[in-house]
Amino acid sequence: MAPNSSQLSALSRLFSSSVFRELGARGRSPLFSRLIREASLLDICRPSARVADAFEAALTILQNGEHRDEYVYKAALTQNVLLGTHTLRTACMINEFRVADCKADTVILNGTAVVYEIKSERDSLARLEKQVETYKKVFSKVFVIAGENHVETVRDMTPKDVGVMYLSKRNNISEVRSARDRPGRICPLSVFESIRMSEAREILQRLGVSVPQVPNTVLHGVLREKFVKLRPVDLHFEMVRTLKRTRNLLPLAQLVHRLPPSLRPAALYVRMKKADHERVVRAVSTSVREAMKWT
Repeated sequence: MAPNSSQLSALSRLFSSSVFRELGARGRSPLFSRLIREASLLDICRPSARVADAFEAALTILQNGEHRDEYVYKAALTQNVLLGTHTLRTACMINEFRVADCKADTVILNGTAVVYEIKSERDSLARLEKQVETYKKVFSKVFVIAGENHVETVRDMTPKDVGVMYLSKRNNISEVRSARDRPGRICPLSVFESIRMSEAREILQRLGVSVPQVPNTVLHGVLREKFVKLRPVDLHFEMVRTLKRTRNLLPLAQLVHRLPPSLRPAALYVRMKKADHERVVRAVSTSVREAMKWT
C-alpha cells in the first residue's frame, strides 16, 4: 500500500490519545472506525482481522522510511530500549517532559536520566541546537535519534557529548555516537522548574534538607531557594530515584503485555483509569468488521 497524504494523516491519527481514550472509556471508538475508512485499511485487512491487527498493519505502513512519524520512533524506543534493555520494574519512561520552553520527546530513567529527542523524516532540525542545550541542564545523558535523511547532519551539528542514534529502514536502532554521562552539568534551578512541587520537596528531604511548614503561597519560593544550593551530582541521583517512584509505570505492565506492540507506547503515555484497561483489551480483540459498526 502506497498511501496518499490524507491516508497517511488518518494512519497517524489512529495512534492518537483520542482513539486510545475512547477505547478505554467506551470499549469502542467511532473515531477508529472513521480513520480506518479514511486510511483504506479495510482493503488490506483479512476478513478475520481483529482491531489489534488493524493497528499492527497501520504501524507497518507508517514504518516505511519516507512515512515515519514521531510515533514510529517512540514505538521503536519503547520496544527496543524500555522493554528490551530494561523492564517496567527497573525503569520508567516519561513522554513529552517539559523543560523550559522545550518538550522532551521521551525520557527513560534507570540508573541515570536519559533524554531522547526524536527527529523523524518529517521533522525540521531548526530547533535542535537549542533543544540539546536545554536538555543538558536536566538530564545527564542526551541522545538524538534520527532517520537516514538527518543522521549525518545531526552528528555534525551536535556536541560530541551528545549521543546520536539511527533508526534503520528495518526499524532497528543503531548507536552512531555514544552519549557521555554527565550528571555534574545539570542545573538545579532547571530541574526544579521541570518537576512537580511534591517531587521537589521529596528530593530535598531525601538529601537531608529541611523544608519548613509554610503557606502554599510562599512554598514555591522557599523550595526554589533551597534547590539552587544543591550539588548537581547529588541532585541527579535523587531526581532519578524520586521520579522513578512518582512516575512509576509498573501498574501498567499487565495492560502493556496484553496489547499488540503497536499500541504499547500509547498505553504507557495516555493516562486512563485502571477500570478502563479491560475495555481496551476487549476492544482490540474485536473483529474489524464488528468495529466498523462502532458509533
